[in-house]
Amino acid sequence: MDICIETTPSAQQRYELRFQSLFNQGRAMVFPCNEHGQVDLDALSERARENYFYARAVIGFEYATPAVTPDYSH
Repeated sequence: MDICIETTPSAQQRYELRFQSLFNQGRAMVFPCNEHGQVDLDALSERARENYFYARAVIGFEYATPAVTPDYSH
């Protein structure tokens, strides 16, 4: 028996780009992204955009290299 599941936009997997703190395991900066880790900067608020650029600038100093992870918050 074949089962066919139709994928709708609401059923599509969402992802997040996670910058984990190198010094505090409970601290991270997280941004919505696609499965390739690309963040839609136009969709971010000004503050989130500033945080995103900051996290990218301090990779290796304050935050680890970001990882793309599934977003289970929805």
